[in-house]
Amino acid sequence: MTIRRRQLLQQVGASIAFPGISRLAYALDYPIRSVRVIVPFVAGGATDIAGRLISQWLSERLHQPFAVGNRPGGGTNIGTEVAVNSPPDGYTLLLTSTSGAVNATLYQKLNFNLIRDLTPGCRPFPRAARDAGKPDISGKQRSGIYRLRES
Repeated sequence: MTIRRRQLLQQVGASIAFPGISRLAYALDYPIRSVRVIVPFVAGGATDIAGRLISQWLSERLHQPFAVGNRPGGGTNIGTEVAVNSPPDGYTLLLTSTSGAVNATLYQKLNFNLIRDLTPGCRPFPRAARDAGKPDISGKQRSGIYRLRES
């Protein structure tokens, strides 16, 4: 099979242009509306304060509100379940600690499975808190969150 020179040049040109175009598109489409950040702990605690600081920083960088909502109770199970039942559109984030993994071993009947129902987003603080979202969030939305953490 031989490739014509014109086809080769078109493919090379497309492969060079495509990454730049896709990065530009990713940067423009998330978020286009407010983002809800669920913190399954009481207000005033370490995770709540971290969530509010992160949300403020994201709001300033992305020019969209990141609203923190505390949903304490049930050893973080109530807030986690609210996040699991939210639409998988990337506009609901869960900021939690390792308690979710511990709760999976303590409670026999949970209405969610942490591994199946949530996708880790990033670790803003090593061993202190983690950020998770729905597993079927598109790559565009998730990649925006990763890029923000790296910058």
